[in-house]
Amino acid sequence: MPLALVALAIGAFGIGLTEFVIVGLTSDISADLGVSIPAVGLLVSGYAISVAVGAPLLTAAGNRIPRKAMLTGLMAIFIVGNLISALAPSYGILMAGRVVAALTHGAFFGIGSVVAAGLVAPEKKASAVALMFAGLTGAHVAGVPLGTALGQHFGWRSTFWAVTLIGIVGLLGILTLLPEQPKEETGGLREELKVFARGQVWIALAITALGFGAVFGTVTYIEKMMTDVAGFSEGAVPWLLVLLGVGLFIGNLVGGKWADRRPMPTLYASLAGIAVVLALFTLTVRSPIPAAGTLVAFGAVGFMLVPPIQMRVMDKARGGAALASAANIGAFNIGNALAAWLGGLAIDAGAGYAAPNWIGALLAVGALLLALLSGALDRRTKKARTAEPTVRPRAHRTARDAVEETPAHKLVA
Repeated sequence: MPLALVALAIGAFGIGLTEFVIVGLTSDISADLGVSIPAVGLLVSGYAISVAVGAPLLTAAGNRIPRKAMLTGLMAIFIVGNLISALAPSYGILMAGRVVAALTHGAFFGIGSVVAAGLVAPEKKASAVALMFAGLTGAHVAGVPLGTALGQHFGWRSTFWAVTLIGIVGLLGILTLLPEQPKEETGGLREELKVFARGQVWIALAITALGFGAVFGTVTYIEKMMTDVAGFSEGAVPWLLVLLGVGLFIGNLVGGKWADRRPMPTLYASLAGIAVVLALFTLTVRSPIPAAGTLVAFGAVGFMLVPPIQMRVMDKARGGAALASAANIGAFNIGNALAAWLGGLAIDAGAGYAAPNWIGALLAVGALLLALLSGALDRRTKKARTAEPTVRPRAHRTARDAVEETPAHKLVA
């Protein structure tokens, strides 16, 4: 794999950290700013909605900008957003900082996925995308636990200062490690937008929203789930996030390897696994040891979804892969916002902090049904193409062939 993928992974690490680190700081932010836990959960939803809005808009705006320059600019905006969050004197300003940082998220991963896939041979594209997203899972394995511990000991603002510093490192990594990217010749924004007229693209985006929403609904409330329901102490939360991150890291790499060989079976397996594990988590979360074990399995099946669904969208959107890829990151976060909101509603209604698990299981089942439908449409299209009659060589064409191929108005004449 090219060293340039490391640059993309560094940027992904910083962006993934700012998205996920807040799930380990919900109690600290709630107490410091005087807001409820569901209100802190809206910081996750607000971030996710901003990703969904910013992904297609910034990608479209950067259509004529060289990709390296675009990725560099996105990282600069990301740094500014985290500075606002670190200095925020109120909940509203903190939300504003989250929005600014989130606007860059979708475009970075969307453009970065296309760049990563273009750096390797065709048979390694899913693995290259998985390696870039390894920065995201690395944020879970190391960044989120360390950021949570830092925030618990020195205040939640210190975590955002650390994220700002990591963003600067990511910016320097892109500047020094990523080669200049040749300008891709396309038909322009209008031509790229035509990919959204394809039904299979929209089905893939819906699979992303439901499937990853199932994952993130549980991740949003994992701190309170593991302390108030499973019985762990707050000091154990960073270590539990390490377990989750290990599962995410393994699942992402395995998903990339499998998706290079059999993309659709990998997609089916990951969605079925999410549904089963979340249903199981509803029961195991009541006891510490089973809850910790299920947490690892949940992380693995959850992020096994990322490489096959990202490649699915890029494959179905040939001719507009960058824009569709960014839209898919937006779909990830629409699902995140939906699941976090549904989980908050269930918690406020008295269903308990474990409610996001069964909500997520239902969302994953919906995503699996859509994936099966998409696969069936692929098979039907392939069968129809196979059944198409071949055109006879001109030398062997009969008089009847000539009549059948003659336009109707000429026959009448």
